[in-house]
Amino acid sequence: MEENPNTKVISPASQSGRAGLFFKSIYFTSLLYYAVAAETILLVFGFFFPIIAPFAIYGLPILGALLLADIVILYSNKNGIFGRRSTMDKLSNGDDNLIQIVLENRYLFPARLTVIDELPFQFQARDTEFKLTVDSGINKILEYNVHPFKRGEYSFGAVNIYVKSPIGFVQKRYRFSQDMMVPVYPSFLQMRKYELLAISNRLTEAGIKKIRKTASNAEFDQIKEYTSGDDYRSINWKATARKNKLMINQYQDEKSQQVYSIIDMGRVMKMPFEGLSLLDYAVNASLAISNIAMLKQDKAGIVCFSNKVHSILAAERRGKQLQKIASLLYNQKTGYLESDFEKLFVNIKAKINQRSLLLIYTNFESLSALQRQLKYLRRLAKDHLLTVIFFENTELRTFLDKPAVTTEDVYNKAIAEKFSYEKKLIVKELEKYGIHSILTAPKKLSVNTINKYLELKARGLI
Repeated sequence: MEENPNTKVISPASQSGRAGLFFKSIYFTSLLYYAVAAETILLVFGFFFPIIAPFAIYGLPILGALLLADIVILYSNKNGIFGRRSTMDKLSNGDDNLIQIVLENRYLFPARLTVIDELPFQFQARDTEFKLTVDSGINKILEYNVHPFKRGEYSFGAVNIYVKSPIGFVQKRYRFSQDMMVPVYPSFLQMRKYELLAISNRLTEAGIKKIRKTASNAEFDQIKEYTSGDDYRSINWKATARKNKLMINQYQDEKSQQVYSIIDMGRVMKMPFEGLSLLDYAVNASLAISNIAMLKQDKAGIVCFSNKVHSILAAERRGKQLQKIASLLYNQKTGYLESDFEKLFVNIKAKINQRSLLLIYTNFESLSALQRQLKYLRRLAKDHLLTVIFFENTELRTFLDKPAVTTEDVYNKAIAEKFSYEKKLIVKELEKYGIHSILTAPKKLSVNTINKYLELKARGLI
């Protein structure tokens, strides 16, 4: 007897696989257990009270019929629910990032859904559960935010959707968007915020100071009509007489200056504040200042070092430079060794020949720590405009603001005051040798760094 080629043969293995998938996707609800418990109680009482026995006897097949009907309703439509997770192609470190879950009900009845999203282990969160009802044929979008504190690869699990019919005895599980890997990059959201404010001349809204430019240190651009807030010392009296209205000379900053963000990746940058390490704050600020510098027609570059110089990205202003900077910063990690400023000086001396603005992100907890590196900083300051950026210990400041109650509190506050005062001595020591400095809280790093850059531009120092 010949075998019919159109006949699909289902092997026992595939049958058992389908059965396994069925049992993996079906879940009994608490309502079913309550109904079974109620039926059991009726059966027990029916044994002692014959008047109740008929209800118990007829209740059992009714319960079975409802259970079977519920299963048929849910499984009659193989793709009754559609769902997917929607994220950006990369997440921004240290910021709230929007995650969306798109749902569609393809059943013929309003579906009661429980949605559980499996987040990456880095978030240590187990509370992304949503309960909602979606009408038949309707799309629904769920939104929530995630806040990463480390750069790197984040692996999302599946979007689990449990659906219940109007009966509600069982629920069927659907799984979507499994094993989605999303990289977390330096804070490009923060960078874009400052970029938009800079383009629209609204940087003051983010705390950036408006600094008056010194005309003698800038290039003449054009003559324009005076507007409120312009420097009256730039009024062009001859043009004013010709036009019969106030006209001023407008100047522009010098262009194509080199701005290098130099990031210390040694052990001093491991210290965490509000979830982010000092290195991550420095990385985010470097990306933001590089973008602002390029908007100001300057060139931006990056140097990363610890016990050795890991990478030097030459300062450029080409279209893909910002992408190169973000890719370089994405992979940087702190080490456990002390940073070698001597090797930093040697490499900069050999590879950066043009006078540049060097923004060194590091941290000094004591004056003696600075003095060990001061000779190398002074050598860098001879050839370049050097700005050393280090951090306030905000947790120490919070401790100092609390009143001392016991003798031990007074003793601890005295020690804390000593550490806080040493930070100010570091600023004075750097000023003594003509080295600019920024002592900032980690959270205000980007704003203070941009302020310093604009100040140096306005003064014509770069």
